[in-house]
Amino acid sequence: MPKRPTHNALFLADTMIHPTALIDPQARIGVNVRIGAYSLIGPHVEVGDDCEIGHHCVIEGHTRLGKGNRIFSFNAIGGEPQDKKYAGEATRLEIGDHNTIREYCTFNTGTVQDGGVTRLGDDNWIMAYVHIAHDCQVGNHTIMANNATLAGHVTVDDYAILGGFVGIHQFCHIGAHVILGISSVIRQDVPPYLTVAGNPAAPHGINSEGLKRRGFSSAAISAIKRAYKTVYRHGLSLAEAQANIAIEVEAHPELSPFLAFIQQSERGILR
Repeated sequence: MPKRPTHNALFLADTMIHPTALIDPQARIGVNVRIGAYSLIGPHVEVGDDCEIGHHCVIEGHTRLGKGNRIFSFNAIGGEPQDKKYAGEATRLEIGDHNTIREYCTFNTGTVQDGGVTRLGDDNWIMAYVHIAHDCQVGNHTIMANNATLAGHVTVDDYAILGGFVGIHQFCHIGAHVILGISSVIRQDVPPYLTVAGNPAAPHGINSEGLKRRGFSSAAISAIKRAYKTVYRHGLSLAEAQANIAIEVEAHPELSPFLAFIQQSERGILR
């Protein structure tokens, strides 16, 4: 039986790789990267500078990590999409910069039936057991609590917060600054700024506290509240509500993303 290595790590140009890690020679590893014990890095993987990869991680497929990411132990990143139509195509997973990815997460590559790439942007905080399925597009500064699950082709915009055990149906779009309460089940698009909870999910006002923290003025928040009531409380048709909000957009440009989201929704908005 071969002896285990007695040294602690292998140093390569400011990069520290544990001797039990398996790094394919074709993988591209940046500088000042740390890779923990028993992790596996596949041949088509690119790891940017200053990344930290914990022990017992698998990073495979055509996967690119930007710089400064922290990936904790027992993650499976870049695996094949869980889609029966997948036939081994060289689809991709792209992860931006400065993300924190906690334990036991699974992120899959894309499919050729969509754009062929799954994306996670910058500065996201991803807690344990999160699943990001094929072809999802996740923006920047999001938070996903434990066991949040994105089905295929889901879009999550900047600063969205997903509570624990949230489940999002395929092809849904979650707008910016949205907060989804614990165990919410989302089957339709959720416009920007909303607070949503329940199964089936229902709107419960806007994310006022989150907007304050991100620098929205009192006047902007008041305008967003009025727009929310126009859509959800006044008994108007969606077309009537959109017409009323359009009048306010010039005076309150913060309403433009809210209105555009409703106009462009393909699945229909949660209402």
